[in-house]
Amino acid sequence: MDCRKELVVKPGRKLDLSGIDPSYTGEHASAEAAQGEIQRNVSRMDALQALLYADGRQSLLVVLQALDAAGKDGVIRHLFTGMNPQGTSVFGFKQPSAEEAAHDFLWRAHQRAPARGQVVVFNRSHYEDVLVVRVHGLVPESVWSKRYELICDFEKMLTDNGTRILKFFLHISPEEQLARFRQRLEDPARNWKISESDYSERELWPAYVEAYEEALSRTSTREAPWYVVPANHKWFRNLAISQIIADTMDAMGLKLPPARVDLAEIERKYHAAAAELRKARERNGKNGRNHNG
Repeated sequence: MDCRKELVVKPGRKLDLSGIDPSYTGEHASAEAAQGEIQRNVSRMDALQALLYADGRQSLLVVLQALDAAGKDGVIRHLFTGMNPQGTSVFGFKQPSAEEAAHDFLWRAHQRAPARGQVVVFNRSHYEDVLVVRVHGLVPESVWSKRYELICDFEKMLTDNGTRILKFFLHISPEEQLARFRQRLEDPARNWKISESDYSERELWPAYVEAYEEALSRTSTREAPWYVVPANHKWFRNLAISQIIADTMDAMGLKLPPARVDLAEIERKYHAAAAELRKARERNGKNGRNHNG
């Protein structure tokens, strides 16, 4: 199964989330059957991230969007912890600070966009400004409706400058969300995740679905595609996302850069230094024997 083809929101198509089964698992029957493939994908991601860092010509931006409890944190924990922290970072988009709110809505996203050689994960993103803002009426439609085009222009500018963008919507059912809310209640280690907004936002489910359908339809492009990932089964969510990221990075043409120094000259210096070290040890050894005698 090629998840890049199967799950992509085709540019120019109207998305209907009701036609996508959030419990879909493709050809995979169980978590056990998929575990080996997930681990291989994560290992590929790790190796390719090291190559991306060394290559230094491109970057990768991964955008995670979802309704509450769909598993954005789980994706980050399971799929990105193997990457070298030196070249990887995660930024969570919460309510804008006073400084962020005083700028245009893309300002904070641009500040966190990856430099060449870097992988950056957005946990929520600039899309909140056509989702939460729209559903809660924080700005009028005349304002948020213009943002789709601005987002596409922003993402094209990033891709023109060497950033590959992958955007994932984690698609769960209302029933699965409620079950996960119950787990938060029953597991003391998860109690801290419970908030009053869990249930108030849940009442707005139809409005959020409508907002997501329009946002994904209008901003999925060839350069920055959206993928709708069925996420009722956490293992399939991890499998699909890891496969898409690894396959995309594999197609980026990454390669080790040539040496920036004269290797023959460095080799000569290495042997000279090794010889000097041996001589120093021999001298120290003789001095030690003379002293003991």
